Formats: sequence, C-alpha cells, structure tokens
Amino acid sequence: MNQYEFALVVNAKIEDEARLATLEQVKEIITRFGGSITNVEDNGKKKLAYEIQKMREGYYYFIQFDADSTVPAEIEQRVRIMENVIRYLCIRRDA
Repeated sequence: MNQYEFALVVNAKIEDEARLATLEQVKEIITRFGGSITNVEDNGKKKLAYEIQKMREGYYYFIQFDADSTVPAEIEQRVRIMENVIRYLCIRRDA
C-alpha cells in the first residue's frame, strides 16, 4: 500500500450542499477502489492563482489515503468528468 494525497479544488459558486456532495463523491470513489482515507483537510475558500473557467475562487480540500498503485488512475479518470471540480492533483507521499 502506498500513501497518496489528493488535492481537490471545487467551484466556489455552488451551494454548500452541492460542494459537500462533490467531496463525498470523491471520498466514495477512493473507498470504492480499495483506498482507505486517513485524513481530510478542508482549507476553505481561497483565491486561485489565475482565473479558471471565469472563476477567481475555489474551495480547497486535501484528502490523504492509502491505496494500491492502480487506484490514483481510476480516481482521476472519474474526477476528471465531475462538473463541480475545477482542478485536482494526486501525488504519492513519501513515508
């Protein structure tokens, strides 16, 4: 099992319920493919470094999880098509 961190930027213009539902969908995708979530960090609403899709702000979340090496590709494949996700990045953490 490897340790990963998944950075997620969610649209700031949507309702709180929709934003939290998006986060829950991502967490469910991680667990569906065999990952075990160890920590979820909510960094709140922040200004983006540059404008993306005419948006200047987004909600930042960092999800730490343990999983096999094939899981990040499966997660990215599904998160890529989610409407409320502005940006995402999955990195492997060193022990």
